[in-house]
Amino acid sequence: MKTADPELMRAINRFHVMDAIRRFGPIARVEICDRTDLSATTVSAITGALLDDGLVITQQLGGIRDAARGRPRVLLDLNPDAAHVVGARIAPDRITIATTNFRADVRASLTLPVRVGRHAVPVAVDLIEDGIRRCVADAGLELSQISGVCVGLPGVVERGAGICRASPLFGERDIPLAAELTRRLDGVVATIDSDVNLVTLAEHWFGQARGLDDFLVVSVELGLGLGILHKGELFRGANGLGPDLGDLLARPPNGNGLVRLASIASEESLLSDARAALAGTEHEHAFRLGRGMEKVLERAKAGDPAIVALLRAAGEALGFAIANLIVLFAPPKVILAGPALAAGDALVGPLRETVAALLPPSLADVADLVVHEWTEDIWARGAAAMTLRDLYGAPWGTTGPAPHR
Repeated sequence: MKTADPELMRAINRFHVMDAIRRFGPIARVEICDRTDLSATTVSAITGALLDDGLVITQQLGGIRDAARGRPRVLLDLNPDAAHVVGARIAPDRITIATTNFRADVRASLTLPVRVGRHAVPVAVDLIEDGIRRCVADAGLELSQISGVCVGLPGVVERGAGICRASPLFGERDIPLAAELTRRLDGVVATIDSDVNLVTLAEHWFGQARGLDDFLVVSVELGLGLGILHKGELFRGANGLGPDLGDLLARPPNGNGLVRLASIASEESLLSDARAALAGTEHEHAFRLGRGMEKVLERAKAGDPAIVALLRAAGEALGFAIANLIVLFAPPKVILAGPALAAGDALVGPLRETVAALLPPSLADVADLVVHEWTEDIWARGAAAMTLRDLYGAPWGTTGPAPHR
């Protein structure tokens, strides 16, 4: 029988200890043992190494004593100054960036209002680089003190290769974005990921899914994203390829060809259809000003029949897809995110009705379906958390603060 790689097992155990300290710290070693199912000897060895590396600090609380020895209990917590990372999120009309410490506390953040899709890729990368450098400086740090950068964007992203295969933001395909950013940032390692994975991790670390190791996130943005967390790990395909919900078939092919979910329910399709529906009216001008979603929400609230019909069709299509996801994964929670959800019952009502109508009785009460509105800096904080997760899970000897050059 093939035995497990001891180095891999040590790295896995180390990650579990780091993650327990992050989630429950300040925490005693005995509680780490309970939460990770690791032996006291293993936990002692790992935490000793983490203390030596400066990644973990101790707190002695005189009022909390070890029952056996009568001495103050020593609690462990992450050292906030052990490393700093940067997370960024590229949206159609803005770039949001955050610099955080080792505990994902935000040191500085900024938002650059820019219509990304109107610029060539090299110009967009210039803007991302400039924003990262400024955000690092605002945090009182040098770029050489940054241990990693993660950039999230909508579309099909192959994280392992650092390539954006396709994004509604850009006309180009197969963009080697991670390598280009790493080069521009003087060798600071940059990674890229689907933006829905960022909000999935943010929900797990900071939001409504804290304490859950299995759940789904559906983002209704320029595209339609799907984040899957299973057993505390983000699900990825080959080379870190993330799932793209927008390419899911919304209904069987007919005489008009394939109908994909994004063509009915994405923010892009909603804005396009709403603009056509309101053409020739006093409301058309808002779309030229980049305020199309605001106008859609306004007209939905006013009960505009054309807009209400568009939102109902989108909600029903999303409900059809989510019902299938619940059948496949049986998650305890499905979190919906995205600005279009501000339409409220006009969109979410038909969505919930469709899910309820399509689920079999055995799964009717399995998943809690919730809507969660995020501020822009939380998406960027999720990107920073993605880099921190990489640092926490790196093999022995490779995790720690960036060298001070």
